[in-house]
Amino acid sequence: MVLAELGTRITKALSTLSQTLTIDEKVLDACLKEICTALLQADVNVKQVSNLRNGVKKRVNIEQLAAGLNKQRVIERAVFEELCEMLDAGVDPKKLELKKGKTSVVMFVGLQGSGKTTTCTKYAFYHKKKGWKPALVCADTFRAGAFDQLKQNATKAQIPFYGSYKETDPAVIAEQGVQRFRDEGRDLIIVDTSGRHKQEAALFEEMRQVAAAVTPDLVIFVMDGSIGQAAFDQAKAFKDSVEVGAVIMTKMDGHAKGGGALSAVSATNSPIIFLGTGEHMDQFESFEVKRFVQRLLGKGDVSGLMDKIQDVIPEDKQPELLDTITKGNITMGVLKDMFESVLELGPMSQMMSMLPGFNSDLLPKGNDKASQLMIKRYITIIESMTEKELNTTNVKMLTEPSRIERLARGSGRPPGEVFQLVEAYKHYSKYATQALKAANLPNNMKHMKGDTPMTPRQMQQSLQNMTRAA
Repeated sequence: MVLAELGTRITKALSTLSQTLTIDEKVLDACLKEICTALLQADVNVKQVSNLRNGVKKRVNIEQLAAGLNKQRVIERAVFEELCEMLDAGVDPKKLELKKGKTSVVMFVGLQGSGKTTTCTKYAFYHKKKGWKPALVCADTFRAGAFDQLKQNATKAQIPFYGSYKETDPAVIAEQGVQRFRDEGRDLIIVDTSGRHKQEAALFEEMRQVAAAVTPDLVIFVMDGSIGQAAFDQAKAFKDSVEVGAVIMTKMDGHAKGGGALSAVSATNSPIIFLGTGEHMDQFESFEVKRFVQRLLGKGDVSGLMDKIQDVIPEDKQPELLDTITKGNITMGVLKDMFESVLELGPMSQMMSMLPGFNSDLLPKGNDKASQLMIKRYITIIESMTEKELNTTNVKMLTEPSRIERLARGSGRPPGEVFQLVEAYKHYSKYATQALKAANLPNNMKHMKGDTPMTPRQMQQSLQNMTRAA
């Protein structure tokens, strides 16, 4: 999970409220001090931290709270809303949504070394999975090897690309590439530009020329999330040169400083729309303020998880799968299908952080590859089962010593792993059934994607229900 340490510290500070018999002004101040210290150590701007503290104090007047009100929940809600306000750029993200049916040109700008070229391909790949027909144009003539890198990434993602080894004018390359893909009927054309630094006046002028040549529908500023507050001046310089419409944060895995994200939003008044959480193509997730803060505070992101599931499970199979799980008819065959879908969803740690109350101890910590390897081994064991074993829900039958020995020989795995699979089956089948019943999900998961938006109250209730089920 992005900024997991920060989220843990804020959650820990809020949990101290439940250990106090009487919540007064002194207890509130101590809690806010812990939260503010955590934010400052994550490199959040001092002024923004001060604004958050004052905002919470303004929302929560301990002396004037009505008797019978749950003060802890009032404080938690105030902290949640202030964190959302801190990250919110005040721009409706729907205004930035690209419209299908017409060709959209998106221009990427950013600092040198921010991961811009890789992000261009991730952005194209993300939209390709959503049914778009993307194409990439390399207008970076400044960095040696830029076109080769984009070509390699685009080929891997099976996305058409355009660039030139001979032409040195990036504006000409951009214009030619955009025109070519317009003629080919591509509906999303992504232009990658040279990495810049705010002191490089010539490169900024070049960026303005590229923008004038292709007239982009959206300009995206790609920013390295690990540089913290140093991003503020850079972001402002870009905003002054071209109209930055949105921000994508990269390198948000590991020990990235979240203060850079907040500073960028503050500097450009542009919303963050995606987060890059690793080098691989699927380590790229959409960003929505309330959902991000919910995950930060350990409340999960059910809607985001449904988005991912929607991508890998065909729509016509969704009602059948949900009905099977809800009725508690999860067999080893169904579990195999679930495991295979999980492998397509992306990094395990990212997905599991979306589940409120999920027991993360079931997976190796900080090692997505180990988690995926474990699931692949489970699939191998399931594939060595008979038809009867695949379709049974009788755990007692599956734990028979002779059966475990036979499955171990058939799959080439040790008996201990077969037993672990059965234990995992018991947990997953129980958890999935209870969680889906508690969440009261619609039969078709597309309704979780925003076609029928959930209100904050409904989302909060759903999350509470699922947490209790876990």
